Formats: sequence, structure tokens, C-alpha cells
Amino acid sequence: MFDWESLRVFLAIAQAGSLSGAGRMLKVDHATVSRRLGALERDLGVRLVDRLPRSCQLTEIGAQVLRISMEIESSAFAIERAVRAEQTPTTGRVTLSAPPVLATNFLMATLGQFRERYPQVQLAIASQAQSVSLGRREADIALRLYRPTEYDSVTRKLGSMPFALYASLDYAHLASPDQWEFIAYEEQLADMPHQKWLVNFAQGRSIVCEVSDITTQHAAALAGVGVAGLPTFIGDADPQLRRLPFEGEGFCREIWLVVHADLRHSPLLREVMGFIVEVVGQRFGG
Repeated sequence: MFDWESLRVFLAIAQAGSLSGAGRMLKVDHATVSRRLGALERDLGVRLVDRLPRSCQLTEIGAQVLRISMEIESSAFAIERAVRAEQTPTTGRVTLSAPPVLATNFLMATLGQFRERYPQVQLAIASQAQSVSLGRREADIALRLYRPTEYDSVTRKLGSMPFALYASLDYAHLASPDQWEFIAYEEQLADMPHQKWLVNFAQGRSIVCEVSDITTQHAAALAGVGVAGLPTFIGDADPQLRRLPFEGEGFCREIWLVVHADLRHSPLLREVMGFIVEVVGQRFGG
């Protein structure tokens, strides 16, 4: 019988496309990944992966084993979720995945209130721009800025996050809209709705600075670099920024709460979700 841990390593290799990529996913070194793969292949008596100079390619039997392995992994996660859902104590650790703009600029400010109300709960907030898999237990609960589409999840819209244009009080072209220069996302994020709205509004005016996240856009605006499109809960709260008047279509992002259907009745998660619904609703629900 083969080692289940070796099967987990094989799955990571298939997902990452290389031994080194699998090592980064699993937080182990390249040698460990190679050793585990070799052990699995010896136990099964077949070659699962062709090792190329910069990548790995599944053999025909490797692809068959991958499909079965994914089913096994899915069943294993389902067992974990079923057990967690039946745990009645409202004590333990809960991982909440949230986009950086909410994690850094909003949720952190609510942690004191959360700790006072639920001192027995350890809340881990994972600030992630990418969506995580709730089915794979990469997080217990998630906040997202779009309507989730996973078929096995339960979702709820909590509110909307409106945006506006801001510049430093010291910005040289504050009173001259035709000379405004804009702070935008870097090129690899060009498909983001926020970026499309800003570029459309700029109408050919210069993009003077490109960064990777809203927190850095905020800092660039404060430095007088140019005009940034920021969530109003950030921009309006900063006395060193001025909200700029503009004509045209406004922009906002919806805020959604999502949990795997298997865990929606977990007493522990329900307490955390109740708190999130409350604080997000108070700030963004209007």
C-alpha cells in the first residue's frame, strides 16, 4: 500500500507543473518532493511523471492516477468539513480570507471588538488578492469583491464599496482637471474593474504611476504623485486628501460573504460570520 502523503505530493506536482513549484506549495524542499514522488512510483510500479528540464509532464497512467487522486482528496476534505461542522464548542481557530483592501484598511480596526466579544476564538485573517478554495480548506470563510460562483458554497451580499477620485491637498494640479495625472494598477492587473473604470475616466490623460494594490495607491496620492481612485471609506477618512468632483459613471465593488455549504451550520463559524455581517453591514450596507 502506498503512502497517502506521497499521493498529496503527486497532486501538488500535477497542480504546480514542476517539482520546485510543488515544493513551494507544500513548503518543503525540492529533494523531499522528488523523494516522495519516487517512493509513490516504486509502490505503484509505474512511472507517473516525465521529468523535463524545467517542468514535469504526466504520463498517460499518471493522468489517470491524477483523476482518481483528486476524487480521493475531495472526499478527504469532505470528511474534514463534516467533522468540523459537527463540533459544537464555539472555541477554536477560524481562517477568514479577505482582499487586502478590506483586510488591511477595515478588518484590522475591528479585531479589538471581536476579541472582546469572542476571546475564545482565534481569528486568522489571510489578506489575499486571489480567491482561495473553501472546498480544499484553504480558508473557512471568505470575503470577496464579486459574487461567488462555487456551486457548493453559500453566499450572502453584505454591501457595496463605492470609489471616488482623490488627490493630496498639495497636488500641483488640484484645480486643473485637464492636467490631472493618474495613479493606476500595474499592467498585469489591467483587467481589474477598478483599473478599467479609472483608465476610462482618464480619457487619454497620463498614467504617471503604476502600483499593485490600493494601499500603495493611497500612499502615492498622499505623496502628491497624482490622482487615485480610492474606496470612499479610505479617502474620506484621510484629512490630507481631497475628494475631487467628476462627471461620469461612478464605480463600486460589491462585498460578498461565502462559506462552504458543509460548514454553514458550524456553531463556531456562525459566530464569526455573524460578527462579519454586523461590522461590514454597518460600514458598507447603507
